[in-house]
Amino acid sequence: MQDKDLFALALGLSKPWYVSGVDFEPEERRLELLIDFERGGTFMCPECGAAGCKAYDTEEKRWRHLNFFQFETYVRARMPRVQCGECGVKPVQAPWARPGSGFTLLFEALVLTMAPHMPVRAVARLVGEHDTRLWRILHHYVDAARAVREDSEVREVGVDETASRRGHNYVSLFVDLEQARVLHVAEGRSSATVEEFRRNLEAHGGSADQIREVCCDMSAAFIHGIEQTFPQAAITFDKFHVLRLIGDAVDKTRRAERDEHPELKGYRYALLRNPETMSDRDLDFASELLRKSTSRTARAFHLKLVFREFYDQPRRYAERFLEKWYRWAVRSRIPAMKDAARTIRRHWNGVLRWFVSRISNGLLEGLNSLVQAAKAKARGYSSFRNLRTIIYLIAGKLDLQPTHLR
Repeated sequence: MQDKDLFALALGLSKPWYVSGVDFEPEERRLELLIDFERGGTFMCPECGAAGCKAYDTEEKRWRHLNFFQFETYVRARMPRVQCGECGVKPVQAPWARPGSGFTLLFEALVLTMAPHMPVRAVARLVGEHDTRLWRILHHYVDAARAVREDSEVREVGVDETASRRGHNYVSLFVDLEQARVLHVAEGRSSATVEEFRRNLEAHGGSADQIREVCCDMSAAFIHGIEQTFPQAAITFDKFHVLRLIGDAVDKTRRAERDEHPELKGYRYALLRNPETMSDRDLDFASELLRKSTSRTARAFHLKLVFREFYDQPRRYAERFLEKWYRWAVRSRIPAMKDAARTIRRHWNGVLRWFVSRISNGLLEGLNSLVQAAKAKARGYSSFRNLRTIIYLIAGKLDLQPTHLR
């Protein structure tokens, strides 16, 4: 088999296309594959699909291809325009590249494979291209895949925010809790992001009335947006945020008492953990605290440990348990714990809704960790669009096959 035949097989060429030559320049570390079409070859009309169209004229084009060992490889071809009796003169599209791209499909597939796992700038260094050109590839395929995504079966949605850059800059993530995929990424964390998600849902075959359950934290903006935008949906307040609310109350109490009780210093994370995840040292401290101390921190920690049993209750006893815990907390004379209990009272139905829906944003917390890890590796993203694209690549479960999204 000659080298030209081998490259033709590697590119998946079929008649009338063939490899007409190979230019190898070892000093410049470059390989160029020359592609042509057979004399008298005919093509399908790119507009109407009519067969047997002959070339009208040609234009030479060039695409970056996968490296051949350590050599940058390019594809150069004489691309025809064909004469169609119905459509007139139309340019033929290269079967090895998508329209308007300066890269072959195989090169773009490589970029799509690497981008979710490493910074785009690192991918650019690896393939020897400017990262701006690679971002164009990623934006194209993500936008094209999202355009054909179907959301008519979405019933349960989780919403949470994650930091987009230093300072108070956030993006809101809307996730299909049943399919474990990001549906929409919105800039900011206001009630307007919920309305933006509704419009996006409807653009993909869904409707506001189909959403039956929404899980979120106790953000007033999210609550207002959900109640206004998804009137048929019941709100479940994320159990992990509720538990964090109680844990934060314990930490505020500890910090208020550090000067009076110096033994509390250095044990912040011990009191935020659950007993089963504590080290032996932290367990000894917690046991001693509960056994001997009469401090507010000890009583707050006791309230936290009892509240952990709330989510283990049978559904029919859950409200009775919560009511008893609430009365205990508001009479505890611990300001931070009283505030936490009153916050739970204001969100009573949403807290209890967990026993019906059994949904949480644990999935979202995991996705947020992946997003923050990617952001840290990339040392941030220069624009919201770039961050959004990476989030969809990591967690959107999009069909990104280049041959399907040309």
